[in-house]
Amino acid sequence: MIASVTGSAQHVGLDRVVISVGGVGMLVHTPPAVAAACRPGSEVTLATSLVVREDSLTLYGFDADGTRDTFELLMTVSGVGPRVALAILSVLTPDTLAAAVGSEDVRTLTKVPGIGKKGAERLVLELRDKIGVVPGAVASAPVEPVVAPWRTQVLEALVGLGYSASQAEGALDRAAAGLGDAPDVSAALRAALRELAG
Repeated sequence: MIASVTGSAQHVGLDRVVISVGGVGMLVHTPPAVAAACRPGSEVTLATSLVVREDSLTLYGFDADGTRDTFELLMTVSGVGPRVALAILSVLTPDTLAAAVGSEDVRTLTKVPGIGKKGAERLVLELRDKIGVVPGAVASAPVEPVVAPWRTQVLEALVGLGYSASQAEGALDRAAAGLGDAPDVSAALRAALRELAG
C-alpha cells in the first residue's frame, strides 16, 4: 500500500499529476481541484490510495488523509468504483458528503454527475452506519450546496456529451474565471467546450 507520495510535479493535467519520486515518474489521478493546486516543478505531497486490478495498478491522490479515507470508504458501496468515488469527491467535500448521508439528503448527492436518485439512495443506505468513521465528518452539520445551479447544469450537459466528470470539472474551473458569479448556462457551456477543444 502506497499511503502517500512526495516529490516534484513533473506534469500537471486536468485530473492527474506526474510526481517524480526517486527518479521514477508516478502517475497519480486526482480531483481537478487538487491537480489545479499543483504547479510543474513544485514540491507536492499527496495522500494516496493504490487500487489494484488484474490488469492495472492505479494510484489516486488527495490533499488530505481524511479525503483519501473517504475515497476508500466510498469504494465499499456496491457499484461505486474508483472513477465514481473520485467524481463524488470532485464535487462534495468529505464533511458535506457525511452530512448528506447522515440527513439522507439525496438531492445533494445527485449533484454529482453520473449519480442518479437510485445511486444516491444506495450511498445513503450503505454508508449510513459507516460514515461516522470519516475523520472530521459531522453528520449533523447543515448541508450547504457546494455547486451553484448553473454549474451543475453545465457539468451534467458536458457529461451527457461524453466527457468524464473530471474533464468537465477541469474545463469549467478554467472557464469560470471570466464568467462572473451567475453566468448564463449556455454561455458557460460554450466557454467550457472551448476549453475542452483547446
